[in-house]
Amino acid sequence: MRCQIIIAATFWSVCVDSRKIRGISLSYKRFYRERKSFLCIDGSRMVPFEQVNDDYCDCEDGSDEPGTAACPNGRFYCTNLGFRPHYIPSSRVNDGICDCCDTSDEYNSLTWCLNSCRNLGQRERADLEGRMRTLDEGLRLKQQLIEEGVHIWREKQTQLIELQQVAEDLQVKLEEHRRRKNTADRLREQTLMALEAEDNGPRRQNRTITSIFHQLDSNNDGSITVDEVQAKVAYVEDEERILSEDEAVALLGGGHQMDLTMFQHMLWNNLRSGDSIKIKGTHGALVGLVDEDPNIKAAGSAAERAAADLKKVEEAFETVNMEISDLTKKLTIDYGADREYLFMNNQCYQLKVYEYTYTLCPFNQVTQKDVSGTEVSLGTRAICGFPTTHLASD
Repeated sequence: MRCQIIIAATFWSVCVDSRKIRGISLSYKRFYRERKSFLCIDGSRMVPFEQVNDDYCDCEDGSDEPGTAACPNGRFYCTNLGFRPHYIPSSRVNDGICDCCDTSDEYNSLTWCLNSCRNLGQRERADLEGRMRTLDEGLRLKQQLIEEGVHIWREKQTQLIELQQVAEDLQVKLEEHRRRKNTADRLREQTLMALEAEDNGPRRQNRTITSIFHQLDSNNDGSITVDEVQAKVAYVEDEERILSEDEAVALLGGGHQMDLTMFQHMLWNNLRSGDSIKIKGTHGALVGLVDEDPNIKAAGSAAERAAADLKKVEEAFETVNMEISDLTKKLTIDYGADREYLFMNNQCYQLKVYEYTYTLCPFNQVTQKDVSGTEVSLGTRAICGFPTTHLASD
């Protein structure tokens, strides 16, 4: 009998205690230790402990009624074992609607609630595990992109070093070919001057003048016309341009044709000096002798080869410098903290919106094209750093 009384008393005390501390979290349990008095959590007043959860609001902050709907500003704590705990307004306690998945908010109502915390917890954990798998996969892919970016970065740095070395070698070659061209030009000039100094015979000079005259006289009618001058003569500085009729007339001494005698005293002197005009396809001064003297031919060919070689080296040097400039510019772009966006360089992505097709090339430009094919640039932008030109906005 005594044992039964002790059990009954213990059960009653547990029930009373659970009634009094219902609706609180473990972190707040220290405020609800049973004693003679209860101090409202906001410190506004002290009430007998028996008034805690007695369905009457004594504290302004509602802390004396965590497990009832007595206080309008009270909160009820759903333990929700197996799921996420949370607070609900105390006005929802015993309102006939199950708000806590562990049904603890309807402890004194006629509503039958099913504890769904376990199922909700399982679904949430499954969803969280799915998100974690997605995150892990994303991190794995990011690591791959980082490794790829580091590899590409190192390749570009190596390529830049190699190009700089090529540029240095080409610079040496450039100076050498310039020297060779200058030497060839001087040799050709000296050969021409030597031949001119030796050319004191009137017959040879006349033969040269006659040869040049016949080169210009295409129809062999004994006179040079405006059309023939336009077809055969050009300015030294702009050989591709065809002389105008007025320019041709001026070279013919103001007339529309010129015979051999007039040619010898007028046009021949200009062609012979090679300062302003020349016969197309020749190299300036004493053009007539080029076709006659083997030394002139050899010197002219050597000068042409030297000029062609120099041009090739200059073009190669310019190309390499452009590549160095482009590569240096790319290496200064912000591709992310770990260069994870480097793989997007030289790639473009398209998006079609109604009648427009937008093309985004990260680190380059953004364009808009309509159905007619008209393309408009919307600006250039680097996605990781500051935009070089802000995107246009309507």
